Amino acid sequence: DSKTRNEKILNFFINNKKSLIIGFSVILVVVIGYLSMKEIKERHKIKLANQFNITKIKFNTEDKRTTINQLTKLINENDATYSPLALFFLIDNNLIDNKNEINSLFDKLIYETKLDEEIKNLIIYKKGLFNSDFTTENDLLQILSPIINSESIWKSHSLYLIAEFFYSKNQKQKAKEFFNQILLVPNANNEIKAESQKRLNRDLSE
Repeated sequence: DSKTRNEKILNFFINNKKSLIIGFSVILVVVIGYLSMKEIKERHKIKLANQFNITKIKFNTEDKRTTINQLTKLINENDATYSPLALFFLIDNNLIDNKNEINSLFDKLIYETKLDEEIKNLIIYKKGLFNSDFTTENDLLQILSPIINSESIWKSHSLYLIAEFFYSKNQKQKAKEFFNQILLVPNANNEIKAESQKRLNRDLSE
C-alpha cells in the first residue's frame, strides 16, 4: 500500500509537471513583485522624510517661495504621513496668504490622500479651525459636518469650535446648544467637557 501510494504521488508530479512548474513560477513572481513593491514604497517614504526634514532645516535660510514649492510638492505626493505634516508646517508658519489656496491643499488631503479615519477627521477639524476666523456659519457647519455627525474622537473638539464661533458672534442661544451637545458626547475630551460646563455656568446660565 505504501509503495502504491508513493507511485501515485510520483505519477501525479510527473503527469502535472508542466502545470506545477507554471504554478510555482507564478507564485514566485507574485512574491518577488510584492517584496519589490514594498521595498520601493519604503525607499520612497525615506525619500519624502528626507525632503521634509531638509526643508524644515533650511526654512530660515531659503527664500519663502522655495519652501512653499517644496512643501506643496510634498502635499501633492498624497503621502499619509508627510503630506499632512507639510500642510501643517505651511499653516503654522503663515507661509501662504491665499486662503483659497490653503483650502485647496486641505481638500487634496481630505479627498485624494488615503488616510486613517481619525487622521482624516483631524485634518477636517484643522480645516474648520483655519476657516473659523473668516468663514460663514453655514460654511463652518458644512466643513465640520462629517465629524459632528460621527462618533469621532474629534467630535467634541468640533462642537466646541462651533459653540465658540457662535459665542463670538453673540449668538448665545446657538452657542448654548452646542456646548450642551458636548456634555452628551460619550467620548468627549475631558478638558473640553469641563470648559463647556464652565462656559454654560458662567456665561450662558439663565
